[in-house]
Amino acid sequence: MLNTVSKIRGQVKATGYPQTEGLLGECMLRYGRELGEDSAFGTALIDSGESMKLMGEVKDSLDINVKQNFIDPLQLLQDKDLKEIGHHLKKLEGRRLDYDYKKKRLGKIPDEEVKQAVEKFEESKELAERSMFNFLENDIEQVSQLLVFVEAAVEYHKQSTEILEDLQSKLQNRINIASSRPRREFKPKPVIRTPLEISNGQQQNGISFSPSIKSTGSSSHMDQPCCQALYDFEPENEGELGFKEGDVITLTNQIDENWFEGMLNGESGFFPINYVEVVVPLPQ
Repeated sequence: MLNTVSKIRGQVKATGYPQTEGLLGECMLRYGRELGEDSAFGTALIDSGESMKLMGEVKDSLDINVKQNFIDPLQLLQDKDLKEIGHHLKKLEGRRLDYDYKKKRLGKIPDEEVKQAVEKFEESKELAERSMFNFLENDIEQVSQLLVFVEAAVEYHKQSTEILEDLQSKLQNRINIASSRPRREFKPKPVIRTPLEISNGQQQNGISFSPSIKSTGSSSHMDQPCCQALYDFEPENEGELGFKEGDVITLTNQIDENWFEGMLNGESGFFPINYVEVVVPLPQ
């Protein structure tokens, strides 16, 4: 809280307490920018993130206001007024015990001592009663501080409502704009083949195709079970076999419905089935 106050006053560059709205806003801004302005969802996330950060700042103001005008006065009440009442009550209890003791020994001790004990007891009793009376008479001050707390909460919710209503309007506007745009048709991107692939095209049953297996060292795999990598695979655990897209891997075993075992460049290991395309299947 002190860091936040100092930041507002410009004394230090402190982040203050990380409000949940501010953290959510930063997350929305980050991924909204990654999606880009061409994405309706991306721009909506940016709008929402900015609004969440504003709500975090409003909550910072609420925290500061409540601390200065409600919590600090309550702490002062605890440290001063209630502490003073406790002191008088403790002193009163001690003098009452002293008075009771001397009253029971009446006749065995000088009357002057008994009289002094009575006077001290009555003095402490009056001080304790007066301190409690003054505290209760000033309860209007505590009610005023409670009112300040409620007013601060009302102002926080009022500003938050305004921010959210503005965001609601922006999002509805973005929905209207996105709905009015003409729908785009899906157009698959053409496969670009190199001249070497075109020249090596083979004709089977009247259908021309070009082999996708790497030409380097691939012929040695065609007479035994093998597969070709569709994606790069980085091993994360011991025993896994890493490879790059397009590598041709010799198949040695199928562990289960999800994993193959194979060899590549003299190394053996396991790899996921959905990362490869089988060229020559394993014998049944």
